[in-house]
Amino acid sequence: MGDDLTRFKGDNQNVPARLSPYGGSRLAPAIDIVDTAKQIAEADRVIGTVVNAKLEVIAEQIRNLQDQAREVLSQALDDADLHRARCRFQKRAGETYFLYRDNGGTPYFSMLSPEEWNGKPPHDFGGAYRLEADMSWSPAEHAKPPSQEKLLALAGIAEP
Repeated sequence: MGDDLTRFKGDNQNVPARLSPYGGSRLAPAIDIVDTAKQIAEADRVIGTVVNAKLEVIAEQIRNLQDQAREVLSQALDDADLHRARCRFQKRAGETYFLYRDNGGTPYFSMLSPEEWNGKPPHDFGGAYRLEADMSWSPAEHAKPPSQEKLLALAGIAEP
């Protein structure tokens, strides 16, 4: 083998020294394996912090979704309980019905509000509920009692 070093002559890089990723002169700071290890450790720390923050956001979203799921299930159970209340008439969506509990604690629906019983309903009043189109129930805090004409029409009685 010859000692021909001509292939190593000339510029090894075509960029200014300030843009070089490694020291290009004797005066440049020395880059050693310790510096590389520090840079890797710092990158690991930053990546860990970023990933942890993203995972915390996802965990919070999961908790919120779990809370929403519990609320939906609770509402569905309440709706199912109200549908199982005794009722001697056909319930229609959009109408408000009044829940009472008889002496044995059994719930039943009536079309009559407590006021229509002259403030003395025959049993304990459990609340007013509006039947929605999706068969869910909404509390009717300010529900209007049905009119006399509506009651007669629902009962199939014509007005005299």
